[in-house]
Amino acid sequence: MSEQISLQAEVPTDLGGKRLDQILAQLFPDYSRSRIKTWILDDKISVDGKIFNTPREKLLGGETVSVETTIEAPREYEAQDIKLNIVYEDDDILVINKPMGLVVHPGAGNPDGTVLNALLHHYPDIINVPRAGIVHRLDKDTTGLMVVAKTIPAQTHLVTALQKRENFTREYEAICNGTMTAGGMVEKPIGRHPTQRTHMAVHEMGKPAITHYRVAEKFRAHTRLRLRLETGRTHQIRVHMAFLNHALIGDRAYGGRPRPPKGATPELFQMLREFNRQALHAVKLSIAHPITGEMMTWQAPIPDDMVAMTQVLREDTKANPDLDI
Repeated sequence: MSEQISLQAEVPTDLGGKRLDQILAQLFPDYSRSRIKTWILDDKISVDGKIFNTPREKLLGGETVSVETTIEAPREYEAQDIKLNIVYEDDDILVINKPMGLVVHPGAGNPDGTVLNALLHHYPDIINVPRAGIVHRLDKDTTGLMVVAKTIPAQTHLVTALQKRENFTREYEAICNGTMTAGGMVEKPIGRHPTQRTHMAVHEMGKPAITHYRVAEKFRAHTRLRLRLETGRTHQIRVHMAFLNHALIGDRAYGGRPRPPKGATPELFQMLREFNRQALHAVKLSIAHPITGEMMTWQAPIPDDMVAMTQVLREDTKANPDLDI
């Protein structure tokens, strides 16, 4: 499948003197700057009937610019009938509550059975949107809210909002090892781990990453947190919490084996041993609707495994009132 794109507009005189790529970005805001640049370099842009293929070339104003191109849909991904927990839907966006164990995008080791494969089945036209409309991702075993764009204009606007950190807020619920006394902010760059290529790490050559956190509930040897992402690096919360020596419960990649506190109740001891994912849930999502501009907010209930863990931690704390680890 493919989508034919045919656009035309006259360059306003007040844009005279600007570069071709800058002018096109203003004339056709439903398309990203990177996509527009590709169209220019691929000879898909004409000015007064003549092909222009230099992004930096300046126009005078008053010219007629045209776009004639085809967006080829990715053909390597299979549509699969995988159930999605839909929280909200309209003509432009889709909000889902992702369960544990569901990968968002196909990749090494997960060629199918993903959110993307499900989207292609339930919304066949979404094949014409880059990455099937996926704007941001959650780790395989992280649960919670994700927004998906159903159209190219919606995706372009959401990606821009995410990159500019405007009107796109993601909050998470987590349970970490150790007792944290107060909230704060972690501002440490994150990049690929130098030796473990499937892991991320804090290091100077990484990309900027900022995580805000506050204490929601303290136990004698663990802490329930509410976190807000200012950036969206791979494994960001998991890496930042491990950097603070407060790795998330169940996070074998960044926290190692579970470490039950001294005198742990049998229930806590067992649950820590059997908790088979990082205790992390995308609990709240707030965005400006990409088309209407209306501010919208959704919340997803805390999943049963984290609710059960919280209850067992409360009981363990009551059973050990001295609060010594």
